[in-house]
Amino acid sequence: MTHSFDFYFSFRSPYSYLATPPVEEVLARYDVGVEMKIVRPIAVRIPGFFQKVNPLWPPYLAKDTKRIAEMGGIPYRWPRPDPIVQDRETREVAKDQPYIMRVSRLGALAAEMGPDTNKGFEFVRAASKMMWSGETEGWHEGGRLAACADSVGLDGAKLEADAAAQATRLDASIEGNEEAQTQAGHWGVPLFVFEGEPFFGQDRVDHLLWRMKQRGLRER
Repeated sequence: MTHSFDFYFSFRSPYSYLATPPVEEVLARYDVGVEMKIVRPIAVRIPGFFQKVNPLWPPYLAKDTKRIAEMGGIPYRWPRPDPIVQDRETREVAKDQPYIMRVSRLGALAAEMGPDTNKGFEFVRAASKMMWSGETEGWHEGGRLAACADSVGLDGAKLEADAAAQATRLDASIEGNEEAQTQAGHWGVPLFVFEGEPFFGQDRVDHLLWRMKQRGLRER
């Protein structure tokens, strides 16, 4: 494998989820690897984010993501429960975030398999589809995340146990990804980085592919 790129991903970002099908197509067609860089949602990373954001943004996001999903034929519904714990009336985000941190640690641990196997992406793809497709109620229950790991050839029970036991280390790794994301030149997700060049947004996969082809990327 001669090429690889970084994929900065948040499990609470609908745009991150909507980026996974086109990335999956790229990985299937081209001789390229992807290194997943799991980050926390901006709502968790930036205290008071929802109190500061333009009130037009949330309703636009809802319309835009629905449109993208419909156009791409991607099953889509906001996860139940929401990956972050938040007061719906005040929009205050709780300090304790058991849902998003659990799945983020699992993703970060799977990503340590490296770009040569793409197991990190395969887990993220399976887990985010389970969460965002609208096919599952209670995505955090019933061993469903472990089953996603099993479905891509990982040991789900072991991944869950290791992620819980290594929580402190994995949290530090996730924060390190956030620092690297900033250094790469952007703060949002999905973000792709190839040879130090950032490509922000689920609609930048074609631009990423174009650049990698310039560097000699070939089909499998």
